[in-house]
Amino acid sequence: MAPVKNGRALFNSYPEGYPVPGETIVYDDSETIVLENVPLNGGFLLKTLELSIDPYMRGRMRAPGSKGSYTGGYAIGKPLPNYGVGVVLRSEHPDVKAGDHLYGIYGTAYQNPVLCTNTDNILNIEFKEYAIRNDLASMQLVKIDNQHNLPWSAYVGVLGMAGKTAYMGWKKYASPKKGETLFVTTGAGPVGSLVIQLAKRDGLKVIGSAGSDEKVQFMKEIGADVAFNYKTTNTADVLAKEGPIDIYWDSVGGEMLEAAIDAANLNARFVECGMISVYNSGYTAPIRNFFQIIAKSLTFYGFVITRIEGEYNEEFYKVMTPLVGSGQIKFKDEKWNGLQSVGDAFLAVQKGTNKAKVVIHVADD
Repeated sequence: MAPVKNGRALFNSYPEGYPVPGETIVYDDSETIVLENVPLNGGFLLKTLELSIDPYMRGRMRAPGSKGSYTGGYAIGKPLPNYGVGVVLRSEHPDVKAGDHLYGIYGTAYQNPVLCTNTDNILNIEFKEYAIRNDLASMQLVKIDNQHNLPWSAYVGVLGMAGKTAYMGWKKYASPKKGETLFVTTGAGPVGSLVIQLAKRDGLKVIGSAGSDEKVQFMKEIGADVAFNYKTTNTADVLAKEGPIDIYWDSVGGEMLEAAIDAANLNARFVECGMISVYNSGYTAPIRNFFQIIAKSLTFYGFVITRIEGEYNEEFYKVMTPLVGSGQIKFKDEKWNGLQSVGDAFLAVQKGTNKAKVVIHVADD
């Protein structure tokens, strides 16, 4: 019963601009744990398998208590929190048994998942290789019924928060009509790629943009009618030729948002789920054509997934799991090995140099 290292990815400093691997986020393996007899006190011991790296995490890289995002800031010296999948090694909890696989918040849970309010002064369970949880509900953990034998990484991507963002946002806000035209940014990412596939199932023409030729090819493979590399092709020119657009799914903001407003049809719907173009620049990207909201009677929907998740959660798993399991909905992920890679993986997501949904593979099952 020798102790083993319990590695952690710690938030180390508040970045200005892009986070710096080895400075903003550091790896620490000074903590140890004896897996066979660490006290559980009625809880259960969880081994982390897969962790999600998502763009929104950049907004939390600020001091606790400060304003600037819809979730609380990170504390220096604490492990990063986010969604993950783990397996139960030992349990004293009546609702959890060894061998169960759990998905949910691996780290700081939301104090109010409906309103997604302040998260500064609530229970921290560290984002690390092994952790003891007290129960399922307070940490928003749910058991995974992996009847289709999918890789566990799928449950932090297409069947996790990213997939929920696409499915639930599309259901609640897009109001799609057969024959309409959708423009989606980051169309090869975990959110955008599912939006493309949902739109095609609803009979829409889909225009998708991404930042590399490899990502453009993936958008074509999943059904995009028009797919282009925004770094080598002018977005406004594409939309002028292929539009007007009736729905814009925005994960970028900035110049992309301006181009979409110019290309919008009357009564177009704008679904705003992210604006990565401003995350590392102090949120300073002016939009110069907002008057068109009036002129074209545009509707904007800004949303945070935790505020609508309860409305669609049961439906999401009932509909999406068999579609993903049967291969009717396609997905890709990019695995980075070990908590040592978190800093580099996070920077890749912020700069868009990743090729697919970024997952930190912490351990095998």
